[in-house]
Amino acid sequence: MTGKKRLLVCSETDVPSVNMRAQLLRKREWEDVGTFGNDSFIACGDMVMMSTPDLHIRMEGLDERAAAASIEVGEVVFMSRHSAESGEASLTVHPIGNYHENRYGGRERALVRACPALMTDALRRISAYNDMAGFRVCFEVTHHGPWLEKPTFFIEIGSDERNWGNERAADILTDALLDMAPGGYPTAVGVAGGHYAPRFTEVALKFGVDFGHMLPNYHMEGRGDEDIARMVRDACEASGTRLVYLHRKSLKGPEERRLSGLIESAGCEIISSSDLEPINGS
Repeated sequence: MTGKKRLLVCSETDVPSVNMRAQLLRKREWEDVGTFGNDSFIACGDMVMMSTPDLHIRMEGLDERAAAASIEVGEVVFMSRHSAESGEASLTVHPIGNYHENRYGGRERALVRACPALMTDALRRISAYNDMAGFRVCFEVTHHGPWLEKPTFFIEIGSDERNWGNERAADILTDALLDMAPGGYPTAVGVAGGHYAPRFTEVALKFGVDFGHMLPNYHMEGRGDEDIARMVRDACEASGTRLVYLHRKSLKGPEERRLSGLIESAGCEIISSSDLEPINGS
């Protein structure tokens, strides 16, 4: 196969992943391009869909497995479920990697390259296409594995078995996958706030900015200045930017001043909504 391909990954043990594969098979014509070990591959234009029995977060070096099947990967999108104790119905996207330990796959203190333009465009399309009452559309911050060399993000249906099998949710996410395209906006790293990144989600839906990695408050709690500066630098490097959007309202005054200083000491520039152009219709 010639040219770089967008690799869409289906875990056969994951209900939303299998449902998204079924929607993609229904919406496009796919060509069988081979089976290698436990992995099977089908292609459609610049996309290749891989199906595997392995669990998403443990697929270390998945891009290398695709390369062994003579597939040159440009970026990787994992189709997955999202689990949360709240059980809240949700449609999410997020970058991957670990700021600290690697309890859930990947490498310790290592972030996989983000896909800011595609991931943020997918979020916007999911928000526009979503017609299901009660489903939250949002980013999640950077978390879990696996480790890959290629730019990667997860697209997910949450948050428990009541929602994982929702076929309309799979329909919406696969429409976003098939339609997504870079918007040409600047990229920023999101710093502070909570796991579901409400401020960064709001900003992305209203303004022309694409978010890469996101560093929440809980990963910075109890950490020293050097460690926080390291996390900010890593997030920027793995996102291909020096711009940082700081969620100021999630911080108390002294915390905001400290964090602002650390971001600047890491060689990054803090931006706000006033620096961004509204998206048409916002």
